[in-house]
Amino acid sequence: MEVLWYLTGPDGRYPWRSDGARKLSYAYFQQLARAVDHLGYTGALLATGSHDAWIQGASLIPYTDNFQHLIAAHPPLLSPTLLAKMITTFDQFSKGRLRVNIVNGDAKLMAQYGVHLSHDERYAYTDEYLTVLSALLRGETVNFKGRHIHVVDAGVPLPPVQRPHVPLWFAGSSPAAYEVAAKHIDTYLSWGETPEQAEVKVRAVKALAASHGRAGKISFGIRLYVIVRETEEAAWAAAQDIYDHMDEKAIAGAQAYVTGIDSIGQQRMSALHGGRKPKDLRELEIAPNLWAGIGLVRHGPGTALVGSAKQVLARIQDYRDAGHEVLIVSGMPLLEEAYRFAELVLPHLPVERPVETGVTSAFTKDRDAAWQKIA
Repeated sequence: MEVLWYLTGPDGRYPWRSDGARKLSYAYFQQLARAVDHLGYTGALLATGSHDAWIQGASLIPYTDNFQHLIAAHPPLLSPTLLAKMITTFDQFSKGRLRVNIVNGDAKLMAQYGVHLSHDERYAYTDEYLTVLSALLRGETVNFKGRHIHVVDAGVPLPPVQRPHVPLWFAGSSPAAYEVAAKHIDTYLSWGETPEQAEVKVRAVKALAASHGRAGKISFGIRLYVIVRETEEAAWAAAQDIYDHMDEKAIAGAQAYVTGIDSIGQQRMSALHGGRKPKDLRELEIAPNLWAGIGLVRHGPGTALVGSAKQVLARIQDYRDAGHEVLIVSGMPLLEEAYRFAELVLPHLPVERPVETGVTSAFTKDRDAAWQKIA
């Protein structure tokens, strides 16, 4: 399977609070990228956040050797020809270490950028967009006139390193999203639903893909937070600490933003907690070791796996059994929790990528014998 970490702010122990947020500098992102790279993750998601994901990702290419950059792109904000050129440039400079996360967005977010399309109109736009983009990445000269997009003699001057094309990823929970994924996408992502809920989406998209002649051509992934510790008690104590720092102002602000939002995925996330903070955090445990509390202060994916390493691995296996081959996880703060997950969980997952080998500073009884063998 593939396991990706997260490389987007805000960050910190309690990033919804000014006294719990971490300052995000270029030096910090270099440090975080290096950690993700050498710890053995497949890659990292650079999502829509405080920094532009493409500039951030490009600036980190020299600081990483192996990991795949999964970078967000919003179709209405870039022409497909320009994005194709950005993709081929990044893919060449990174020596084939790029995946593109096509983000359809929501009405509130897109309005900030001057885009005012309804929910289904955005997916119709993305359908046309991906038709053009995919052809460009195949090296074709494209002439296309649709309801939203019109390009004439479009092409890109250099081919991507990856063949047959740079992988396209995507998330969306509506029927319109399923259709776009089935027609165009290589990896379809879900946001933090239970394994049972996510499996329903897997089946639906697989069936649609087969109807478009793409049976077996889509993989599936899940995006989750993770709070893992050596014991279950320690994990829930860490969750309690996070929960205790969710103040009313932060909750009210986050819930005000998602109220009335037209993203089906966000509506599903909000329904898991109902916008209320019960006295006992375990009331928001929506499935074994799956906690919806983070959604109170964060829009987008707001559920977390909480438990010991053994329990977290068992829940990951539940998602794998439901058809998910990709896992995108993160914790707070990003740097420290990247190490924790890499030490407690990652070694027990079948992640196919080279892991840096090295020496440790541990003192052992066999140290002298080991040095004698080297000599």
